[in-house]
Amino acid sequence: MHYNHIIEAVGHTPLVRLNKVTEGIKGTVLAKVEYFNPGNSVKDRMAIRMVEDAEKAGLLQPGGTIIEGTSGNTGMGLALAAIAKGYQAIFVMSDKQSKEKQDILRAVGAQVVVCPVDVAPDDPRSYYSVARRLNQETPNSFYPNQYDNLSNTAAHYEHTGPEIWEGTEGQITHWAAGVGTGGTICGVSKYLKEQNPSVFTLGIDTYGSVFKKYKETGIFDPNEIYPYKTEGIGEDILPKNVNFDVIDQFVKVTDQDGALMTRRLAKEEGLFVGWSCGSAVSGALAYAREHLKETDTMVVLLPDHGTRYLGKIYNDDWMRAQGWL
Repeated sequence: MHYNHIIEAVGHTPLVRLNKVTEGIKGTVLAKVEYFNPGNSVKDRMAIRMVEDAEKAGLLQPGGTIIEGTSGNTGMGLALAAIAKGYQAIFVMSDKQSKEKQDILRAVGAQVVVCPVDVAPDDPRSYYSVARRLNQETPNSFYPNQYDNLSNTAAHYEHTGPEIWEGTEGQITHWAAGVGTGGTICGVSKYLKEQNPSVFTLGIDTYGSVFKKYKETGIFDPNEIYPYKTEGIGEDILPKNVNFDVIDQFVKVTDQDGALMTRRLAKEEGLFVGWSCGSAVSGALAYAREHLKETDTMVVLLPDHGTRYLGKIYNDDWMRAQGWL
């Protein structure tokens, strides 16, 4: 058996039990390790789905250019799809994203445009605005808009959710994941709740993001929005892929707690993962310590790989500069 192109290798990532970081917690905690995807992240799944749906709809023509705003991982998935299908790729990122992410995208042939992070979403300098402008200015281009493109959620409803259900033999009781665009957590949650409505979905948010308060109050509070360092989770907007009806509860995790747990996962579990993975596990375990029973099984999604954060959380000097070591 062989694959005709690397993008055919996406999916069927392993579930791995957490052993050391879960000490004292009742029940079973499993990690869905998404760095086994060829682009080393969960975003490969929805990137390919957005491209293929755009092709079917006639929105992406041969020889076209894919232009997207990304924190890095969606860009990598889209870049692999572009290589396989003969498109050009331009990715717009905020300047808080790691240099490794920028370099990886350039390594696979994409053009990278970097924008300031500390501006409002509707500011013409924001990475949202710049991506839309480049799409308007570039002939034969396609702007996937991962935040509002429901192909994002569909990819996880049709693939990631069934993998988790089958991998736990239907024994999953709790599902936890970081929330950024919302496609992963909501697509999986929708599928799992259709199989068993009692499956509890826990969303991991970060301080500086609007999700937790909006879920609890229905209020979009600008005072919740302020700069934070964690990459890949939290938002200052409400993406259409975030379906609050299928997320039962949010917990917030600090930048420091997420970073320290990421390093623990590498040293204690052998899981060399990215920053938001540590955030997801930190938040999930905080909930699990209070609520998980012996018979429960929680699955936590680990979105990406540690190579994208070598200059930050895996760098002792950088960590000391933050006051975290």
